[in-house]
Amino acid sequence: MHTEREVRPATGWLFLVFDLALWVFAIWLFAGGIREKNLLQLLLGGVGGIVLAGLGMGGFFVVNPNEAAILLLFGDYKGTVRTNGFFWTNPFINRAKISLRARTLNGQKIKVNDRSGNPIEIAVVVVWQVRNTVEATFDVDNYLDYVNTQSETALRHLASSYPYDAGEEELSLRGATDEINVHLQRELQDRLNRAGVSVLESRLSHLAYAPEIAGAMLQRQQATAIIAARKKIVEGAVGMVEDALQQLSRGNIVQLDEERKAAMVSNLLVVLCSEHAAQPVVNTGTLYP
Repeated sequence: MHTEREVRPATGWLFLVFDLALWVFAIWLFAGGIREKNLLQLLLGGVGGIVLAGLGMGGFFVVNPNEAAILLLFGDYKGTVRTNGFFWTNPFINRAKISLRARTLNGQKIKVNDRSGNPIEIAVVVVWQVRNTVEATFDVDNYLDYVNTQSETALRHLASSYPYDAGEEELSLRGATDEINVHLQRELQDRLNRAGVSVLESRLSHLAYAPEIAGAMLQRQQATAIIAARKKIVEGAVGMVEDALQQLSRGNIVQLDEERKAAMVSNLLVVLCSEHAAQPVVNTGTLYP
């Protein structure tokens, strides 16, 4: 692992003035050497000055906002320039630029099996930026490819660790979105630390059953929803019937034997649990035959 060292080179404006003055002086000596036919002045003053001025021009560089420059001298790391501005350094130093801007990875949909073995389609969006310029440059071969590959690997591992859908007591990809996104970001950060990358945000952008089982899974979800709804209806109806019997008993409104209670309970349950409006039959005679 490499450690980043921030440096601040000399300002480029002062050296620009000096280099321009060197250009003017070298051209004056070169012209004077030709005019006076002075070979020594021509070679040492004119040609030498022009060469030095040309080498000096190679030392200028600019660092833009949200950008850094890594300085290398014959393979030796000299530091990283993070300050914005116009600078000058040794012309033989190689300056590798690297962006510090936040970037967005829109992952492609991939097919993977969830923890239950069901094939699903899943995709992720990752917002990231370079944190350590030295690790991003020297510790991995290509940090862009590294981010793409590790993001897909982390997504596959996440999908295989949770079921697509589950009950309320268990985390699932569809039901616990916030927890899943937190888990994904934590795993991505662990994988991308080697590349000096910070994960700012990560979330699932696509989640669905694979086409070959989507129809069957939709029917299962509908059946589960119908069963849950029926269960709630029955629980509510039973409670309402129980309250009705208790109120009739407390108020001595009518005395019912067990057979009549059973008939009343049956009728109330039919009315309350029916999907359609009940058609009442009004009894105009006596309660008992």
